[in-house]
Amino acid sequence: MTLSGAIVDLDGTVYRGDQLLPGAADAVDRLRTAGLSPLFFSNNPTKDGDAYVEHLRDLGVDVRPGEACSAGVATTEYLRGHHAADDIMLVGAPGLRRQLRAADLSLTTDPDRTDVLVGSWTPEFGYQHMNDALQAVDEDTAFLGTDPDRTFPQADGRVVPGSGAVVNALAAAVGRKPDAFLGKPSDAALDLALERLDVPAEECLVVGDRLSTDLAMGERAGMTTVLVLTGVSGRDDVRDSDVTPDFVVESLGDIDEVLDATE
Repeated sequence: MTLSGAIVDLDGTVYRGDQLLPGAADAVDRLRTAGLSPLFFSNNPTKDGDAYVEHLRDLGVDVRPGEACSAGVATTEYLRGHHAADDIMLVGAPGLRRQLRAADLSLTTDPDRTDVLVGSWTPEFGYQHMNDALQAVDEDTAFLGTDPDRTFPQADGRVVPGSGAVVNALAAAVGRKPDAFLGKPSDAALDLALERLDVPAEECLVVGDRLSTDLAMGERAGMTTVLVLTGVSGRDDVRDSDVTPDFVVESLGDIDEVLDATE
């Protein structure tokens, strides 16, 4: 089996919170030694790729410019390609708002001007956001979510509500499911990752802690899939899931088990 690229999740895979997981930095080095180019892909939309590169370097991980992206990047690229001239109402964090503004996208808080509603994680989410969305959305309004992650892991192992929880609340308020999510496991995220890596899907390894996003995207594309048990999904979840990982390892630090088996 020829493997030349690796899509590596971040939260729950390389680190939890601000703490690097044991063996993660060495595992990245081993991927490079084995000839795999890494792309670090977070479903956390609040930062762009450059910010994740800086964060990983601060944690001691060997990462180069352009080797990281996020659901925020995927969302920004999608909006630039499909809604460049539209007015966008964002329910999301300041970090995502900065990404959209940097891409010269038009943001609005006026429900009457809204062409696109984008839902995402924000710690300030509340009733007013749901009411604004309800007033803004009609049958002609696009409704998008950055990512479907209902929760994300903290450094102490606990999980807290994520973008999926916010988008689901907005969906209940407006009486519509989102038209699409743009982070993993969407086609938009898949296309972005493969374009960045410039490798065929069948030569790609995908490593993550969440069956429903990281592993689902990889399985659909014909990648070699690796579940790590340092984040959201556990062995019991594998038994109950429609997604079957090619490998299940305790952590990213055990990547040698995968590399040895795929030589």
